[in-house]
This record gives sequence, C-alpha cells and structure tokens, in this order.
Amino acid sequence: MKVTYAFCTYNRAERLQNLVAAMRAQACVEPFEILAVNNNSTDSTLEVLARLTDMPGAPLRVVTEPVQGIVAARNRAVAESLDSDIMLFIDDDELPMPGTLAAAVDAIVNEGADCAGGRVAVDFSAQTRPKWLGDELLGFLAAIDYGRRPFWIEDSSTPVWTANIAYDVRLFRDDPGLRFDKRYDRHGNAVGGGEDAMMFRALLERKARIRYRPDMAVCHAVESGRLKRSYFLRLHYRAGLRHGRYQLPSYPRSVLGVPPFLASQFLRQTAKALAMQLAGRSGALRQGMNATHALGTLIGYRSRQ
Repeated sequence: MKVTYAFCTYNRAERLQNLVAAMRAQACVEPFEILAVNNNSTDSTLEVLARLTDMPGAPLRVVTEPVQGIVAARNRAVAESLDSDIMLFIDDDELPMPGTLAAAVDAIVNEGADCAGGRVAVDFSAQTRPKWLGDELLGFLAAIDYGRRPFWIEDSSTPVWTANIAYDVRLFRDDPGLRFDKRYDRHGNAVGGGEDAMMFRALLERKARIRYRPDMAVCHAVESGRLKRSYFLRLHYRAGLRHGRYQLPSYPRSVLGVPPFLASQFLRQTAKALAMQLAGRSGALRQGMNATHALGTLIGYRSRQ
C-alpha cells in the first residue's frame, strides 16, 4: 500500500521546516511519502524544500504547479497521487498532531471509508485572540470539532475540509470528473474559495462513505489578517458571489437582472445588521456577515446576465 501525505504551498517558506518535520514524525503502519505542491512561490520555498528533501525520514517529493490558484494546486496533488492508495491533505499553515496519519489510514483501510476528516484546532499561541471572536465564529477559520467519538457523515451539517482530510484514491481514479471545481478558486493570499466545500458536496452527491475521526487532528495557525472583522465580511461577500453566480437557479422574474427577492433580502439583512451595530448588540458581526453574503449573492446573480 502506498500513502501520500500532501500539502500545497504558496510563499510560506518559514513554516515548511516545522511542517515537514511534524509530517515525518507521524507513525504509520504503511510507508508514506510527503508531496509538496509549490504554487509559484516567490520566496525561498523551493530552496527550503530542496534542503528538506535531503533530510532523513519519509521521502519528500516536490513539484511546481505553474497555474496559479489553489484549485490547480490541489488538482495537481490529486494527479500526482493517482498511483497511491490513500492521499491526505494538510494545509501549509497547520501542524498534524500525533496519530493523525495512522487514524486516517485506519478509517479507510479498516473501516471502509472513502473519505475521512478530523478535528482542526485554531492556534492562537502566536496571536492575541480578539475579544469579539467568539467560538461560534471559529468555523470560519476552518475549525472543526464534532466531539470525541467517530461517526459516519450523512449530510452537509458536519462538513470536513482539506485542512485535514484523507481520500481513498480510487475515488479519483475511477471518476476522472471528480476534481476540485475551478469556479471556486482562490489565488495567492486572496480571501475565499470554497473548492473544498464543493468537493465535500460532490462526495455527498456520490454517496461516498465519509468518516469523522476525532483522532485525526491538526493545529491551524491563523494569520493576523484573518483576525479582523473585515476578513469575515469579505469572506462572506466572496461566498455570496459564488453562490449567486453558480448555485442559484435562473428565476423568470427580475428587475435590472436581479430577482426582487434577492434585493429585498439584502435590504432586510443590512437594516438588521445596522440596527444591531448601533445598539451594540452581540451578534452584530454575524449579522453583518449575513448582509455581505446577501450583497454578494445579488451581485453574483446579476453577473450571469
């Protein structure tokens, strides 16, 4: 059996030594390789990876994906792993906890999962957590914790993300159309994307067996730019754009290219957000996120005309 533990990276050379060391420290009953997909980094990423390639431990294979964007990088990782049995993804701003790789392999080999995902903890050790950042918002920083018991994921209420996920590679070998969706791309340090959410949805539609394994766990180091209210607002605006452009059906009635209900929805959400903000009520940021999502949905739908 061959296992590939993959990450895509862009201009995070300073994190790579600790990441690769933590990946190599994973215990696994099966031999595994580490795959680094460099997405045109302009810092010293390639030099660092070249040095890490010569260090002991699991072999590190490095490829460069010339098409910019997270979707191209992830699909390159899939293509490079088609001769493997299992492929895992981790992000380049994370570190795997002990036992993560072994739990992923166990879920697929012994439990018969097509896909397995686990916990993602947000690491604030290098940043000060803002007082306004409540636990209910951590999911928008990729945090996942569905408890300490494994279970089968049956619907979209408990998603798992590419921050910490494993696939039986037969999914991709047997279905060449199953790839990360280019419409939900993200370039460089841009906000948004959603390619992993669309992959999760595609797996649900295909009735794939998806397993939650709490013993698969990674620690996510959040950059300071994501600990601002504006980040959450921009994230939801971008999500709304894609929702309106690609997911909504075409409605027969429209005014200036927009269904009236989308306009009224945006106005209602915005009015409520402003009222909560002026009153200093808790939840004002979350309501503002609803409003920016509604705006993005409106603009995204109109862009289809």
